[in-house]
Parts: sequence; C-alpha cells; structure tokens
Amino acid sequence: MGQFANTAQAEAWNGYEGAQWARSQERWDAVNDGCNQPLLDAVAVLDSDTVLDVGCGAGRTTRLAARRAARGRALGLDLSGPMLGKARESAVREGVENVAFVQGDAQVHPLDSEAFDAVISRYGMTFFADPVAAFSNLHHALRPGGRLAFICAAEAEANEWLAALASLRDILPLDGFGKAGGPGMFSLTDPGRIRELVTAGGFSDVDVQRIEVPGKWGADAEDAAAFLLDSGPGRHLLSQVTPQQQAQARRKLTDVLGRYESDGAVWLRSSSWLVTAVRGGAAPR
Repeated sequence: MGQFANTAQAEAWNGYEGAQWARSQERWDAVNDGCNQPLLDAVAVLDSDTVLDVGCGAGRTTRLAARRAARGRALGLDLSGPMLGKARESAVREGVENVAFVQGDAQVHPLDSEAFDAVISRYGMTFFADPVAAFSNLHHALRPGGRLAFICAAEAEANEWLAALASLRDILPLDGFGKAGGPGMFSLTDPGRIRELVTAGGFSDVDVQRIEVPGKWGADAEDAAAFLLDSGPGRHLLSQVTPQQQAQARRKLTDVLGRYESDGAVWLRSSSWLVTAVRGGAAPR
C-alpha cells in the first residue's frame, strides 16, 4: 500500500463507498462506459506505450488501455483497496496480462521519473486534496512529449442524474449537494480553473472540451432509483431523514426516472469535460 496525503478520501474509498463501487462495478461501468472511447482516442494510446490510469477504480479503463498498448503495459493507481481487488480479478478473468494495479495517492505516490508515455483518468482527478501537487507528480512521471487526458464532471445541473436527485429537495437535505468545490466529484467544473491547475502542474497545450454521453442507470425506473439511493451519496442523504421520508424519496425518484425509460433501460445524460495536455520537450526516439 502506498502513502496517503488525502486521508479523508482514502477513508471514504476504503469504506462503504469503495465497497459499494466494487460490488456494483458492472453497473457503474454501464453508467460511464460512453466516456471510454473519447478518453482513449484523445490520449492516442500507441501499441508500445506505457500508460498510467489515475483513480482507476475497478480498472475498466486500465484494461482497455492495456489492450490498445498490446506491446506495452498499463498501471492502475487508486486509493481504494476494495476496488483494486475487483480490478485484479477482472484482469485475470479477461486474460489481460500486461496490466498491474497499485494502491496509492497520486499526489504523493513515488512514481518513477519519465516512466510513462500517457496518463489517463475517467473521473479520478477530482478527489485530490492538493491538485497542483498531484498534477506536478504526474508531470514528473511522464516522458518528454508524454500525453495527459482525463474526464471530469461538468456543471452539476448539466447532468441528468443530479437533476433527478434534485427533485427530492422537499424530502432530502440536498443543500450544497452537487456544489462546485473539492475535493469531490464537482471540484473541476470550471474550465478556467482546470487550465490553471493543470498548467501549474507543469503541463502545456491544455485543452478542455465538453462531451455528453448517455449512461445506463438501471433496467427500469425502480431499479435505477434504488441504485442511485444506495450509492454512497444517496445512502448519506437517506440516513438524515425518517424511514417514512426514505420511502417517500424512493417513490418520488422512481416516478421522476420513469420519464427516462427507453429501450428497456433508464438512460441519463452525463455532461463532462475532456481535458488534454502534454509534457513539454521532445519525445524520445
């Protein structure tokens, strides 16, 4: 296990939050898989590349990067022991051999200097206690000419899953939920702040583009409502109200999500930023 500077997030992702994500990883991948191709295309993983996946969770994007880097390798780095356990199991089951996973905090983990051709992340860059320290550490780990690409959430109100939860304001204590700031999911919603932090970490040619993709949140409205409310944030909100209010919230959210049912599933649009940058200097021949 690596050292942790970000102790609050380490505690969360090694507790209920991490266990729930590991337990439900196929469902979370169904929510987020629409981002995979834009992310990997943006960083342009080559056949012989060495790729670092930051906040890799259960390793879906790490394994996809490893397949693209068939003669190279991919390393997944994450705070969460439960999710990394799931990542290792999935790699064995899928027969992906050029991949490894390590537990650690990207802002302080002792990454080898100039060891990677590319750094990627699908929603894993928003939890840093010190973003500049983290981006500086990742810059140090990239070779000259190395590429950075990551996905992070755009404004909360642009994401349909959060709009659905917002319909419960008369039942659940949602004040501040989804508010920009960090560390947390919505810490990088401002493109100007993204450019500032990534540039301060040493990167150049920083670009921020919006992408919008649908995610599958459940087989039907009742299933999707249960999934949302049993996630870490949903569970926290429900814990603050009475059992009667909890039941009321589940009924109302099911009704709201019924509007998004189509083709045998509940589909909600996520709005995110696709961020790319490079480490300056010539790439080695």
